[in-house]
Amino acid sequence: MFFVMDPTPQTIVIIPTYNEAENISPLIERIFNLEENLDVVVVDDQSPDGTGDVVDAIAAEDARIHVIHRQAKLGLGTAYTAGFQYALSRGYHRIITMDADFSHNPRYIPALLRLTDEYDLAIGSRYVPGGGVRLWGVHRRLLSRGANLFARSILGLHAHDCTAGFRCYRASVLEAVDPLSIKADGYSYLLEMLWRVQRAGFTIAETPIVFTDRRRGASKISQKEIFHAAGTVFRLAFSANGAAAARPAPTPPPPPPDPLGPSDR
Repeated sequence: MFFVMDPTPQTIVIIPTYNEAENISPLIERIFNLEENLDVVVVDDQSPDGTGDVVDAIAAEDARIHVIHRQAKLGLGTAYTAGFQYALSRGYHRIITMDADFSHNPRYIPALLRLTDEYDLAIGSRYVPGGGVRLWGVHRRLLSRGANLFARSILGLHAHDCTAGFRCYRASVLEAVDPLSIKADGYSYLLEMLWRVQRAGFTIAETPIVFTDRRRGASKISQKEIFHAAGTVFRLAFSANGAAAARPAPTPPPPPPDPLGPSDR
């Protein structure tokens, strides 16, 4: 049973879903067990496994849960955009995005929120001191590291984890960047969003997280996604205003301590 808290939350967590019926209920419960005042919006792409129905049942008992039902599998990027539009139209001040499969541990949410007290965008990063990954093979580790190094080098991005989906945005960032104008989809969407945020001059900081590969359900990452991401990097690099992204990097803030501690990695 979930219970409503007051006052009205100023932060909402966006969770895109496709076939996450096994994960979504325990994830929402873990989020609401935090000592934070949060709402959740699930953006479901007509999951065949009934994920949307599971969330509807939870929402019927808890006003903090919201559901956006889409009529087909429309992609991760447009799911984020739908969630952002929902959050901005309802006046939330901070907007968190995270995966539905527990690869993003809800315990890191407080650290993200604290960073946005000072910075415009906070990223839960695998690639700063204290961060890491679990349950990945060597090939996937090298591929991910290489993709991030490639994006940072070509686009002049300052963040170390350019494709991280565990983020907290101030509403002013999304209002300025206009997610509807982003062309990329899938995980490439995250690259383009970060590039646009940096180009607009907003401040960005990272906090370490340990990313744990899903234990239940099927992974959504494919080789096609990797090629799309590479294409997005080149498109942005050769765009008319691409040079604006390569401003000198500011001195990064020291990362906060890992909230889970070394014993949990």
